[in-house]
Amino acid sequence: MNKGIYITTLEPHSGKSIISLGIINNLLGKTPRVGYFRPVIDVKNRKEKDNHIETVLSYFDIKLPYKDSFAFTRKEIVELRNKGKSGEIIDTIIEKYKKIEDAFDFVLVEGSDFTGEGSVFEFDINISIAKNLGLPVILIASGVDKEKDELMGTLELAYQLFVNKEVNVIAVVANKIQPENLKIATEGLRDFLPENVEVFSIPLIETLANPTIKEIVEELNGKILFGKEYLDNQTGAYGVGAMQLRNYLTHLKKDSLVITPGDRADIILGVLQANMSTNYPRISGIILTGGLLPEEPILKLIDGLSEIVPIISVEKGTFNVTNVVGAIKSNIYADSVKKIRTSINTFEKYVHIDSLAQKLINFTPSGMTPRMFQYSLVKKAKKHKKHIVLPEGTDERILNAACRLISLKIVKITLLGDKEKIKEIALINNIPLNLNKINIINPVESEHFEEYVKTFYELRKHKNINMDVARDLMTDVSYFGTMMIYKGHADGMVSGAVHTTQHTIRPALQFIKTKPNVSVVSSIFFMCLPDRVCVFGDCAINPNPTSEQLAEIAISSADSSKAFGIEPKIAMLSYSSGTSGKGEDVEKVRKATEIVKNMRPDLKIEGPIQYDAAVDASIGKKKLPDSEVAGYASVLIFPDLNTGNNTYKAVQRETKALAIGPILQGLNKPVNDLSRGCTVDDIFNTVVITAIQASEI
Repeated sequence: MNKGIYITTLEPHSGKSIISLGIINNLLGKTPRVGYFRPVIDVKNRKEKDNHIETVLSYFDIKLPYKDSFAFTRKEIVELRNKGKSGEIIDTIIEKYKKIEDAFDFVLVEGSDFTGEGSVFEFDINISIAKNLGLPVILIASGVDKEKDELMGTLELAYQLFVNKEVNVIAVVANKIQPENLKIATEGLRDFLPENVEVFSIPLIETLANPTIKEIVEELNGKILFGKEYLDNQTGAYGVGAMQLRNYLTHLKKDSLVITPGDRADIILGVLQANMSTNYPRISGIILTGGLLPEEPILKLIDGLSEIVPIISVEKGTFNVTNVVGAIKSNIYADSVKKIRTSINTFEKYVHIDSLAQKLINFTPSGMTPRMFQYSLVKKAKKHKKHIVLPEGTDERILNAACRLISLKIVKITLLGDKEKIKEIALINNIPLNLNKINIINPVESEHFEEYVKTFYELRKHKNINMDVARDLMTDVSYFGTMMIYKGHADGMVSGAVHTTQHTIRPALQFIKTKPNVSVVSSIFFMCLPDRVCVFGDCAINPNPTSEQLAEIAISSADSSKAFGIEPKIAMLSYSSGTSGKGEDVEKVRKATEIVKNMRPDLKIEGPIQYDAAVDASIGKKKLPDSEVAGYASVLIFPDLNTGNNTYKAVQRETKALAIGPILQGLNKPVNDLSRGCTVDDIFNTVVITAIQASEI
């Protein structure tokens, strides 16, 4: 079952609380642990608590610390965005959401409120959050003060924007609709939405739209004279008591809020008496304006009445108070039990929860975003905390990456090189290297040096290697680091920031060797595109693989993809799709595809297929309409190194994608190569992946 849902709106005061409260109440009848998360809250600072969170956590008794239930205030979001740190925003939101997801069976995520500074770009933020969390969306809009065409046009545009970003909208709600227009609203939604999207129309509920006396007191900074215990009274109509009592009484309506100057004893006593009379409707409260209070005998009379309503004194004048009351947008608070129950009842009446629940159960995210992928990598690596050796310990980039890895407690690190030289480089470059947490080994001074020499000699003597050659080779950091892995003194190695690919992987090929049933070592890149992550192989090792080798590369790449949480859908790339092309190169790919199908019938594979047909759903459907892979490929296998290497670099440069790799596959223990132009981020990501590979062995 899918573990979360994202509730979002297009505007302030859309009434999304009805949906949130209704869904949580229903889910609690199916599973005992339901979590709640708000990525962005609308408060002035972190000392002020968010009302939505307080209400949900309190009413449903959700065991979640308040500080864990949100990520940022709106002000913080604006500041980070202005500093170009949008990535940091998403990373933090993913991390906080995932902690809640791990602790609960289901999580309801409620989007931002669209009020105050930053509301202009909130819509984009909500799309990005839903996409990166991999959650289905319920989209809500208010029908207040909107014609049908305006409401439908706004919702259709919003729906298309979500869909274009590959975010799955499972339901659209037209809220606060006049009761007589519910059918019209539902039919309007159905006109542009596909059948697999649920459609709901909810009427405007006056008791939810009107403020309580408590909200009015807070807004007007009023003083409570009487009826403190009835502040939860819901107001209905409101009016000014300025005419003579006999005329004003005819204007009273159910739950009327009476606004009158504090010296109008006739109005005050008259409406209180009317409130007790069966011939007049009940009132919700009285606001006394102008800072005026009734005379003492009047106050004494009121105090002795058997029935009372809240009576509030405010400093502002009658006209001013009337305008303020009319502008108050009502909220639901933790102690607003009537409103909460009304919201839940309204939801259950107008939302078909069974069909919606089925959508949630069957929902599967369409792909993994780069941010979610990187988060999942770090989480997996932290779980096992493997020991990785970095042979190029005197490279500034290596030292920066090592510090970051250690500070985040992802892996254990050993650097190879002279300790004093490494300390000097760290000092010159202001790198906060913690020598108590990073192991540094100079190969020739290692207590294991002679042991490693003897082991290497025994492994390679059949190749005419003598002890002198073995000793000389073991002074090389690549050989020493690889031997650490072979002997179990480290779990994996990452090198290549300074050395060539051949220099990095030659020792591994000599004595780490390949896994059983694997004849070829190959490589993949994790291509972190703007909205998804896919696997490219082989783009670094094999210049011109045979059909058999190509099939093996495809199988290894699919297994690597699956190990890192990406469902493998393999596209065997060529310059033609299906049966249309002829020629030696196409036949090689076609044969490789058949080999994979025979060896691994569990894998989804298509080939030969062109790149555009593999990744573009519309083109894939035209060229290969019956294919499960066309248009949705996640593992792309290139026919040769020339094509693969150039393509990955072209995609990386043109789309600004993050390319993690090359990641070697097929070895008994993980050794990975870096580009000599690698960045600190490249090293960081490659070490994390190497640690995960080590944990899979």
